[in-house]
Amino acid sequence: MKIYLLSLAVGILVGILVGVLYYLLDVKAPAPPIVALLGLLGIVIGEQFIPFIRIYLS
Repeated sequence: MKIYLLSLAVGILVGILVGVLYYLLDVKAPAPPIVALLGLLGIVIGEQFIPFIRIYLS
């Protein structure tokens, strides 16, 4: 559980820092919304893959 909280905290911190950097440089996010959503879907699937394999093998 601790690793999930640490991952969440780092993700939020990095997201905020990138958002501030984009604002300071006055640029738009490089990924179109569909690409960003597909990337997030990939992350969610990837997070669930290892626990699924562990359950399947045990």
